[in-house]
This record gives sequence, structure tokens and C-alpha cells, in this order.
Amino acid sequence: MVTGLIGRSAGRLLIPFIFIFGFYVVAHGHISPGGGFQGGAVIATGVALVLVCYYYRECMENFIEAKNFKLIESAGLILFICTALAGLVLASSFFFNWLNASGGLFGNPVEYGVNAGDLFTAGIIPVLNFAVGIEVFGGLSVVLLYMFAGLKESSAKEDESETVSFAQTEDES
Repeated sequence: MVTGLIGRSAGRLLIPFIFIFGFYVVAHGHISPGGGFQGGAVIATGVALVLVCYYYRECMENFIEAKNFKLIESAGLILFICTALAGLVLASSFFFNWLNASGGLFGNPVEYGVNAGDLFTAGIIPVLNFAVGIEVFGGLSVVLLYMFAGLKESSAKEDESETVSFAQTEDES
């Protein structure tokens, strides 16, 4: 698969913004539309763009491995389960919102009435959003890596030789 200079340059330009937007959607999921699943999917879109802009083999050798994304997915699942179990240990029930109105991180009380919303409210819900976002990002990235592994891909040298032979054919005619 050949991705030209313009495609790679556009990818390099867009990838950081896609990751930042994905983290924004995850972080603001409890006060605006979005959440962990949507934000994780957006972040995984950045991984898809990396795979499209670069050769799969280059990505595997230089950037990422599937086992790392499996670990990320597992970390999200463990964070989700531990947060839910903490409610059982610290309070009285599974998924109890023990951080709500506690005053710490995500523990600010919610103001009554119409307001813009406070990022540090909602107790364990932002933590669960981050856990889901991490898990979805890892899981979708693994799916993308396995899908790209199944594609027959030419190497950079094969693409360059095809380009050179095409240019020679153009010169001869």
C-alpha cells in the first residue's frame, strides 16, 4: 500500500489532534455528550491513521506492538473492576459512588440549577469513563492491528521499485 508524501504529512498533522480530542471526549464524558466508549474509539481512530499513513511492518518495528495494546485493554478493565469493588469495600454496595461530594478529585458537589458543569464532579463516574476509554482504545487498536496484519502489504522498497519502473515506462513512451 502506497501512501504518498501528502497523505503522510496530513496524517502526522492530524494524529496529535485526534488523540487530544479523544482524551477531551473521555474527560468530559460526565458533563457533555460522549464518554469513555466514544473517546476510546476516537483515540483508536488515531491508531488507524498511523497504520494507514505508515507501512504496517514499520509500525510494528518502530511504534507499537499488539501485546502492548492488550496490556492497555487489561489495565482499563482492572481499573473499572477495582473502582466498582472499592464501593463495596469503602461503602456498602458494588458500584457505590463513594467519591461523590467527598471533596477530593472528582468529589466536588454538583451545583444546583443551570450551569456549565464542573469537571471535578460526579465521583467515580469520570474514573469509570477513563477506565472504559482505556479499554476501548486498547481493544479497538488490537482489532485494527490484526486486521492490518491480514492485509498483503508491499514493502517500501517494492513500492519504490514500482514507482521507478513506472517512471521509466513513462519516459520510454
